[in-house]
Amino acid sequence: MKKVRAMSVFAVLIAFALIAPGENRPLLELIGSTPLPELHDGDFDHFTLDESGGRLFSTAEENSKVLVFDLKTNELIHTIADVKAPHSMLFRGDLKKLFVVDGDLGAVKIYETDSYKSVGVIKVREGADASAYDPATKFLYVVNGGKDAHLPSAYITVIDTDTQKQKGEIKLDSDDVEGMVLEKSGPRMFVVIRGNNSIEVFDRSKRTLLATWLVAKEGKKPTAIAFDEQAQRLFIGTREPGKLIVLDSKSGKAVGGSAAAAMVDDMSYDAGSKRIYFAGTEFLDIFQQSDADHYSQVGHIPTAFRAKTGILATDTNRYYLGVPHHEKQGAELRVYKVAP
Repeated sequence: MKKVRAMSVFAVLIAFALIAPGENRPLLELIGSTPLPELHDGDFDHFTLDESGGRLFSTAEENSKVLVFDLKTNELIHTIADVKAPHSMLFRGDLKKLFVVDGDLGAVKIYETDSYKSVGVIKVREGADASAYDPATKFLYVVNGGKDAHLPSAYITVIDTDTQKQKGEIKLDSDDVEGMVLEKSGPRMFVVIRGNNSIEVFDRSKRTLLATWLVAKEGKKPTAIAFDEQAQRLFIGTREPGKLIVLDSKSGKAVGGSAAAAMVDDMSYDAGSKRIYFAGTEFLDIFQQSDADHYSQVGHIPTAFRAKTGILATDTNRYYLGVPHHEKQGAELRVYKVAP
């Protein structure tokens, strides 16, 4: 296990300098970091939480590892090493199982989370990457195929996580597909089609295409997505240029936008504070929603090169950021306290 590294005076000063306008406390306060010297160069991809069990799971994609951290101490407590290119994950606390989407293996690997033993494999195509989970049906939607599998099209495979069987799939009109979010109050699924600079809307119960919304005028290479279902707003992060785009999720019309950190990979929306956390290389941007059509940048936080993987834990007011190894930059997990 790795001991949590104390912050430098410089890091503390930066943390406390990041004050939102009109506030007397920082939006994010860096409270610790866990060094990961066993990792070589290569990105993280995604995090997932087991808040009731006090654990954080992270995919060190290019290091072929899934890392498990203790949320109380922030220490690394276990490493799953029989993966090749892990990407997104699903933790089902009721089953005590972790589902890991592995792109190079073309599989969803299943682990029992008391012992971390492998207990199952669901085959999909190579290139498996992003996923989204519907807790009502217990279905996991997994993007696979496409350019990483040297196929002309990507697919969304529907997996029943109770039976661990495929239920069907949706063929997509591009070989480059990124994240997706699911509507809770209805059957819609919003999918980021990076290859076409669009958002495609599907009826996930019928597996039919409902709409295609082009975003190229606002920004190209859309990669990250989050959803404010109450206000019916989709948040899209693009890479050319680095930008936050706000879409009306009923019409697909762009209603707002702002310059943002480059190379975005993860984005979180907190409905309680109405803030968006936008993780890109070297900076983490925070946007505050004043109403459904108006957003202002209230934080532009220096981080590290390609530190574009993060997750917000609303139960504990923590934000976790993965910093990859790069040249003289050591890999680490950074932990921030979030102002309520």
